[in-house]
Amino acid sequence: MFSIGDFARLGLVSVRMLRHYDALGLLRPAHVDPATGYRSYQAAQLARLNRLVALKDLGFTLEQVKAILDDKVSTEELHGMVRLRRAELEARISADLARLRGVETRLRSIEREGRMGTDEIIVKEVAPVRVAELSAVAASYEPEHIGPVIQPLYGQLCDRLEQAAVTITGPSIAYYLEREDGTVRVHAAFAASAELGGHDGFRVVDLPRLEAAATVIHHGSMDQAGTTYQVLAHWIEDNGHRALDLGREVYLHCPEDRSAWVTELQIGIGPHGAGRTSG
Repeated sequence: MFSIGDFARLGLVSVRMLRHYDALGLLRPAHVDPATGYRSYQAAQLARLNRLVALKDLGFTLEQVKAILDDKVSTEELHGMVRLRRAELEARISADLARLRGVETRLRSIEREGRMGTDEIIVKEVAPVRVAELSAVAASYEPEHIGPVIQPLYGQLCDRLEQAAVTITGPSIAYYLEREDGTVRVHAAFAASAELGGHDGFRVVDLPRLEAAATVIHHGSMDQAGTTYQVLAHWIEDNGHRALDLGREVYLHCPEDRSAWVTELQIGIGPHGAGRTSG
């Protein structure tokens, strides 16, 4: 038998928590001295304590923990719960980090309001380019929706192009088409030499010529591209143009360090009254 203090130290919990678990019927002492009220515990009770704490840390309420423990959850079942909870927490952390990056981008845009330079913006014709691509639908054009959709597409596309022995002839390109329901079709592409049409697991298309596009070079991670896009938006409006689409992103240099990325942002422009394409 162990005193409550010794058992708390062995179980890596506080004496206060053991008393709380006792009051809730989650972990009763093995023995309570009728004269002094002192609680004593057995080493075998550490197994229930470990399960109790693990389930509580997984986010279950203490009522739910009691029900699970009383059903004598097995070690395998507990491992399954841990794996499921880990996946949920990783997804939540990823979403929170994406939101944080979005907030940081908005703050940079706010900081640059009123002093956004447009000297590096170039209007030019963009030649047609043949690309091999994969596409998928994102819930919106917001970075936290675009990133998780487009990033896996590039890995899948690389594998499929390698299997099909298709030659990549230029940089990777991303472009986006608005849909009537407010979602966005995301296209991940590589400039490639192949016949037009459907292939085994990917499609080859010719991106059309842009008669006039406002372009600018963005340096750094695409998580921070919002500020650069806003520079383009100001320039387009200030110069009496209208954006014809959501733009293209041509990834000119993509090392492992995303802060060193170099990307050309291209937005097709036309006179007021021209509309966006959709797809």
